[in-house]
Amino acid sequence: MKSSFFIGWATPPGSLRAFLVSTAVCVVLAFAGLGWLLAATQDDPGDGAFRFDWGQQTATGVLTNGPYPVLHVTDSDRWHAGHALLLAGQGKRGVRAQAAGRDGALVTISGIALKRGDLDMVQVRGGPDGIVPADGPVPVPVRVDLGRWRITGEICDGKCYAGAMRPGQGIAHKACANLCLIGEIPPLFVATDDVAGAEILLIGGPDGGPLPDALLARVAELIEIEGQVARIGALTVVYVDPGTVRRAR
Repeated sequence: MKSSFFIGWATPPGSLRAFLVSTAVCVVLAFAGLGWLLAATQDDPGDGAFRFDWGQQTATGVLTNGPYPVLHVTDSDRWHAGHALLLAGQGKRGVRAQAAGRDGALVTISGIALKRGDLDMVQVRGGPDGIVPADGPVPVPVRVDLGRWRITGEICDGKCYAGAMRPGQGIAHKACANLCLIGEIPPLFVATDDVAGAEILLIGGPDGGPLPDALLARVAELIEIEGQVARIGALTVVYVDPGTVRRAR
């Protein structure tokens, strides 16, 4: 009785074809299942995204520059009056240069929106037309001091978290987040628990300025921080005390 013998460059014997086909199908299904399993175990990246479908957006409002530029809307077809818009520039850059000298002024901004849940950001168009002076009453955003808090959560860059990258948080995003924060993209502290009605807070330094450079090493980690919390208009801000930061237990 002759036994079948497989030669790679030759046509396989009929008795081996069924085995080869079934093995190939099983391997494909196994890798498909492994891919599904790996995807299923990942954290939900959220619903954040660039809203290119909205087209170029404009909004008028009061600009505040501390700790990062934010527009408190007074007039817009897209956002209601009082809504807070975080502002970012093209790529991994903020808009501090464009916003310089306009703290507390009424301005009109234009650009592409990013949205994740209740979080809204505008990627401001480059050049002098991205932020321009506007005429009208200038309501001062009301500031309410909420005391000192100890909060657990993660420092993220606001642009990627809002939807420029998915996922925009977690250790896999650490290098990208640091580049964004070095470029002065507004940082967020994404808390694990409610903080005076908010779970996403703009984070700055204890003096009201930008995030201290020393905290870049703690980006994308689950940490505990302490600091003063304030609500400015519709935005909640935490001013972190760098000496209190530690890895969460």
